[in-house]
Amino acid sequence: MHGLMMDTPLLISSIVEHADINFHDREIVSVTADESLHRYTYKECFQRVRKLANALEKLGLSEGDRVATMAWNDYRHLESYYAIGGAGYVCHTINPRLFPEQIIFMINHAEDKWLMIDPMFIPLIEKIASQISDVKGFIVMGDEGSTKDTTLKNVISYEALIKDESDQFEWPLLDERAAMGLCYTSGTTGDPKGVLYNHRATILHAYALIAPDAMNLSNRDCVLPVVPLFHVNSWGSPYGAMMVGAKIVYPGPKMADGETLYNLMEEEKVTVSLGVPTVWLVLLQYAAKNNLKLNNLQRTIIGGAAVPESMIRDFHDNHDVFVQQAWGMTEMTPLGTVMSMKHGMEDLTHDEIIALQTKQGRGMFGVEMRIVDDNQAILPWDGVAFGALQVRGPWVCSDYYRLDGSADAHTGDGWFDTGDVAKIDPEGYMQITDRTKDVIKSGGEWISSIEIENTAMGHPGVAEAAVIGVAHEKWTERPILIVVKVKDASVDKQDILSFLEGKIAKWWMPDDVIFIEEIPHTATGKIKKTALREQFIDFKL
Repeated sequence: MHGLMMDTPLLISSIVEHADINFHDREIVSVTADESLHRYTYKECFQRVRKLANALEKLGLSEGDRVATMAWNDYRHLESYYAIGGAGYVCHTINPRLFPEQIIFMINHAEDKWLMIDPMFIPLIEKIASQISDVKGFIVMGDEGSTKDTTLKNVISYEALIKDESDQFEWPLLDERAAMGLCYTSGTTGDPKGVLYNHRATILHAYALIAPDAMNLSNRDCVLPVVPLFHVNSWGSPYGAMMVGAKIVYPGPKMADGETLYNLMEEEKVTVSLGVPTVWLVLLQYAAKNNLKLNNLQRTIIGGAAVPESMIRDFHDNHDVFVQQAWGMTEMTPLGTVMSMKHGMEDLTHDEIIALQTKQGRGMFGVEMRIVDDNQAILPWDGVAFGALQVRGPWVCSDYYRLDGSADAHTGDGWFDTGDVAKIDPEGYMQITDRTKDVIKSGGEWISSIEIENTAMGHPGVAEAAVIGVAHEKWTERPILIVVKVKDASVDKQDILSFLEGKIAKWWMPDDVIFIEEIPHTATGKIKKTALREQFIDFKL
């Protein structure tokens, strides 16, 4: 017997309708590409969202078609999130920092129909336009003069596109399991893999992240998402923040500028901010250098890489800001855990609280976690045992987009293997201890060691190459390249780095090249990176 409840689908367009009625005067503030400050209300935002939805419909798009974005955090990018997904299309966010070959692969693999880009990315797209020939046209996310000198074909500015459109739009009644977002994640081997989000998962994820024991967002907050909109839904903040009617502040292209971030936080009275440790290091250094205090910020949610204890103490001791670590993955929409205190912890000492803050937090309702050993035996939550971290839930991906054989990421009993190694204490606090894959996480973003190795092996003087990550004060981790020379070859560090230039992304470039006589191998002939990490455990950049 079924219950007698209305079967109303969970759609992101419902956030538009709810927020437009209840929070119409709430503000959205953006630093734009020309570094000016743009300010408008939710009401004005949603008028433009509906204009864009009408314009996209006239482009001849069909339900499920992919529309890609390559843009920083600002109001136009936010508008595209809701217009594309709400109208029944799929918003494919692309990381502009990736190497062009990866961008080309993702656009072609996703079969993007239109590409929406910030003006500053026009030169990049012009260079690869001949290799993404299935893209029907380009929308430059700027004013009517932003397309003036481009060589791109079938191009129109964002403002010209929506200028004459109606600000009324009838949102389609979609299946809540219909796709609405697409984000690619890079692994250790092969091409990037697409994670295809649906409306239901996105709404459930937003419900979870606004809860008091998660991000604790409310209408009284002012939220500054430094985590990019091009990276896994900006951790769900566009949906959660607008669901509760929080004020939103976007730093545009100034995401890593300490002065800009500080001024925005103070002038706009930001209470909550989200980002990776690298960003906060820049902010804290700027504040310390200029003897400044963050007067309004109450808490910061930090993910993407482990947070140093020194950063947690700096935020607390010098700014009265509470640090909440969070952990998740592109495959998880992305949140899985958030650090929050439990009942009974009221009397913990400052140092005991800091110790908790160094962990990645507790699982949210909607995400089940377990750790297993090599034989898939479930390990206890005792804070000692560590094993492969596996998850499942309604916002965890079941398969990768258009990738045959993707089930290898899932166990036989329906769990997703995250590729992380973790331990969980009796109170449910999870802590990442290692990674099962050899990707390197620098500034919260993945670097593929194997891709660097394979590229380096193309040098005629390199017999064998291996890449490992070493600790870095600013970026958490940076790659170093370990090389065995071809016998009698005359090659040095600069030769190798010059060879790599233009073949891998600039921010993937190894911070050092080290020559050794022999690289250790496993019994099956694979490079034994555990031995290399042990060998270079004391290496200092």
